[in-house]
Amino acid sequence: MVLRCILIFVFFSTTFSGLSQNSFISEVEIEGNKRTTTNFLKRLAFVKNGSTLDSLKIADDVRRFTLLPSVASASFQLYEIGPENYKVVYNIVENFAIIPGLNVSQDVNDDIAFRTSLFDFNFLGQNQIIGGFYSRNVFDSYGAFWEAPNLFTRKLGFGLNYQNNVLQEPIFFDDGRDVDYKFDSSSFEFRFFYEHNFKNRFEIGLNFAAINYNLLNGDVPNNFPETLELNRILVVGEYQYNNLAIEYQYVSGFRSLLSYEFTLDSKGDNDLLRNFFVGRNDFEYFKRVGTKGNWANRLRLGFASNSSTPFAPFALDNQLNIRGVGNVVDRGSASVVLNTEYRYTLYEKGWFAMQGNAFIDAGTWQNPGGEISDLVKVENASLFSGLGLRFIHKRIFNAVFRIDYGFSLGDKSNSGIVFGIGQYF
Repeated sequence: MVLRCILIFVFFSTTFSGLSQNSFISEVEIEGNKRTTTNFLKRLAFVKNGSTLDSLKIADDVRRFTLLPSVASASFQLYEIGPENYKVVYNIVENFAIIPGLNVSQDVNDDIAFRTSLFDFNFLGQNQIIGGFYSRNVFDSYGAFWEAPNLFTRKLGFGLNYQNNVLQEPIFFDDGRDVDYKFDSSSFEFRFFYEHNFKNRFEIGLNFAAINYNLLNGDVPNNFPETLELNRILVVGEYQYNNLAIEYQYVSGFRSLLSYEFTLDSKGDNDLLRNFFVGRNDFEYFKRVGTKGNWANRLRLGFASNSSTPFAPFALDNQLNIRGVGNVVDRGSASVVLNTEYRYTLYEKGWFAMQGNAFIDAGTWQNPGGEISDLVKVENASLFSGLGLRFIHKRIFNAVFRIDYGFSLGDKSNSGIVFGIGQYF
């Protein structure tokens, strides 16, 4: 479908290159949308009634629609309705956007952990996101979210969320001892969203958090606290460059996602958790291979300025970066992770598709309290490979059930199965 649309765009660009100054769009129609409101889609579109005929803007509209959670696929048709007057009809194939979620895994004590959620990605028919989650990972956690990326204008939106996350956090010390803390964080956050264009999107907001660490088990070094409390105000944000083309389970193009948080103010009884910067950037590259293949790559770079504390923000974990390595088996204040996988559609019929994949995950970490040179030390590196399956509902947004088995290619003897919802990246 993408190739067909490209050919059509080229045809119209050539056909109307000499007429674009005198040819106009008299009518814009949208068909196929059921839950997504027509007025919302027309508000996002670049092409309006009375616009000069411009095939590139029509192409931009098709691409903009396909980036919406509620849209599985989009195309267009152009009709001449009079001298130098045309009607454009956008054809929308919708996703089902009310998504229940269930993730099951192991916690750090090798017991069952789970996370259940329910989100509507097309609330009010305007691609607002509303929902919440409950998880059990040694302790209970929950959260609620509302985001309206196009609330005020086509480019400006707003969002709120509240989260109470309670976890058992392993902390690792230089002398080899490991201890477990109970991490309890209650946070309220608001963000503003600004979409400069459909390739460049900015977020900025404030996060108000009350954080507590309490020792659960293990012997901490002398003069190291067993409890820590902190109230913190953070500036948080993201910048996303998105040049992806998505057609059901196939993705091509490049995306960069930078996320950051910086302490604006903090009050607590210890400097271990105060006033530091955390940043992470994901670089993603996808390439179609033939009609059924997809090569996917992610380079994840992370850095935190609190390198002197064992409460480092980047964890080595199955669900986050290295499949098969285990659950929070190490921590670091800087990290470099590369994930690459080849996805191949084994079966596809109607709404259902099944993909197989082969992957390699590699990463390295800066030790808490260590130097940036730790990133090039062999003993801090992990290299895993494996195979997986994806079961995909093509008409439901992000309805991908994944299962991967990863095993070590290095000195580590770890291996394991990783389940989840959605592609790993």
